[in-house]
Amino acid sequence: MFPLVTITLFLPLGGALLLLIWRSATPRAAHAVGVLASALTLVGAAGMWLRGAGAGFSQVEQLPWIPSLGVAYRVGVDGISLPLVGLTALLFAASLVFSIRMTERARSYVSLFLLLETACLGVFLSLDLVLFYVFWEVTLVAMYFIIAGWGHADRQRAALMFFIYTLLGSLPLLLAILALYLGSEPHTFDVRALVATPPLTGVAASLAFLGLLVAFAVKMPLFPLHTWLPDAHTEAPTAGSVVLAGVLLKLGTYGLVRLALQMTPDAYHRAAPVVAGFAVFSALYGAFAALGQSDLKRLVAYTSVNHMGYVALGVTAAAAARGAERALALDGAVLQMVSHGIVTGSLFLLVGALEDRAHTREMGAFSGLLRATPAMGWLFVLAAFASLGLPGLAHFPAEFQIFLGTFGVWPAAAAISVAGIAVTAGLYLRAIQRVFFGKLPDRWKLLPDLDARELWAIVPLSALTVAVGVAPAWVLDVIHRAAEAIGR
Repeated sequence: MFPLVTITLFLPLGGALLLLIWRSATPRAAHAVGVLASALTLVGAAGMWLRGAGAGFSQVEQLPWIPSLGVAYRVGVDGISLPLVGLTALLFAASLVFSIRMTERARSYVSLFLLLETACLGVFLSLDLVLFYVFWEVTLVAMYFIIAGWGHADRQRAALMFFIYTLLGSLPLLLAILALYLGSEPHTFDVRALVATPPLTGVAASLAFLGLLVAFAVKMPLFPLHTWLPDAHTEAPTAGSVVLAGVLLKLGTYGLVRLALQMTPDAYHRAAPVVAGFAVFSALYGAFAALGQSDLKRLVAYTSVNHMGYVALGVTAAAAARGAERALALDGAVLQMVSHGIVTGSLFLLVGALEDRAHTREMGAFSGLLRATPAMGWLFVLAAFASLGLPGLAHFPAEFQIFLGTFGVWPAAAAISVAGIAVTAGLYLRAIQRVFFGKLPDRWKLLPDLDARELWAIVPLSALTVAVGVAPAWVLDVIHRAAEAIGR
């Protein structure tokens, strides 16, 4: 069989290695390599989508690696990982197109983004826990250098905080992986075997689950392990913020499903009420914290805490429920991962485009920009309405299923969480009113609108925001086959 999964996985790395060898590459040539590699990766992801995914793992490719330990190169997809692979390929392609004008050490910049893309794809595609952990750690290193090398004024501190938090979170993940390996009989790191027969019970399962929860709660992030996120988002370059929010946060939520829910299901079931409490609080905290921001980028960053709280609530409701309710909550959680990447990616690109022109992100500095920059304004309105959960846009079908699935398990938690939508609606309507409506000051009358490069990056995400909201079945059908199998 044609190794489409492997080729798609390592295409970005191939581009990064080419730039590493091609030391005389100009910024224009470096960006051409980056855009071409990410575009081909997107084509590969589309090919994987056309092949499809069933209830179990498919498109599996494997080779021996460390046979004495049962470690192998194993990659493949199911209905949970396949949409996230597509999301990753799309957001990296959009980010590299948006970054074409970056001339400062462009060869290193593009190389790091391509390395990060392969690492993120590797986490979603890995069917071996050692391989999963290797890719997981590489994402940390690549993102650290992107923030520290091309971020804003306080980038060094933000990058260091990101690195320390996520590195410390990786330690309990490693211990949990070792526990799963030692608990399996025969010992194996094969994800398929560990999912089919969870190896741990009792106290051992609870301790392994705790390690997984801490690691993934840092990455998502969940309150109170979220404090690295606002500064990392704010100080990162625009494209870095897009992949950090759109892809890297999903590594945590994906791990919560793949490892915590599927490999320690009984322990997750027992702890579900406590985890749900943190998820609800995180969702509300993120919404209210965003409401208090005057910096547009920090506002969008805190809404990520809010939306990841909803994802955690959906996954946790799936851990507590059984059958149809479990599949419903999990469907919504995975769809929310996809929709959040699309919508928040659009918002960060739009805020970045505004900052490039005005050199400020403070809402109080703007008014009436819709007259000067109509394309930017209406695309921001669309993404903001999607983020606040307007029916017909991407977040609505995801959040509706999360709340419906949660209501069958914890009606009070679902009811309290819905309040976060009202707060999110208020903060985005206020942002739209302050920035894009009202009287246009003279200083902004000649502010240029989005150019072709920015439109090529943003419009596909805006189109998908509508497509997922109006007709979510083309994504949900893929997710549901896997969610239904987990629910049995």
